[in-house]
Amino acid sequence: MPFSRLKLFSLLNATENVGIELTESLAMNPPASVCGWYIAHPQSHYFGVGKIMQDQLEDFAKRKGMSMDEATKWLRPVLE
Repeated sequence: MPFSRLKLFSLLNATENVGIELTESLAMNPPASVCGWYIAHPQSHYFGVGKIMQDQLEDFAKRKGMSMDEATKWLRPVLE
């Protein structure tokens, strides 16, 4: 886990105080939880992540030791 997230969650005592946990992929659960460290910079901007393509799905399934059906089930909302 990146030091900054580990440190932030430790300082906030997030799981105990508000019930937010980090998933294996470091997403916050429940999914409606949103937070971030923002550093003021004139060139900083928010970005979105695009849909996952077939080759990325196949690579993910292989790295996780999942079948394609299982990987598709879990990633369906973000698949192209």
